[in-house]
Amino acid sequence: MIRPDAQLRSGHIPADLIPPGADPQSVVIVHTTPRSWVGPVVLILVAAIGVCGLVYITTVAVLSLVQVATTTAVAIKAAVPTLIGGGGLITLALEVPKPPRK
Repeated sequence: MIRPDAQLRSGHIPADLIPPGADPQSVVIVHTTPRSWVGPVVLILVAAIGVCGLVYITTVAVLSLVQVATTTAVAIKAAVPTLIGGGGLITLALEVPKPPRK
């Protein structure tokens, strides 16, 4: 047998595992089950899919808001001359104070 745990699985109990003064026929060795990686792998996959879904939904929401803002800006640009009452040129002038002379 190549591996020591293969000896235990086949029912062979090595002498160093038997306590002194114990009957070898009454010694029981309990084996643990091998660890299953299904749970952690599924958890990582679900988390990755969730993050991708969140990024997708956020991107769609932002693009929708940009489209609504663009449509609103175009509508306002077309409606401003009509709302002001003419089709003339509208300008906005701001007076910026000049720095004092030295």
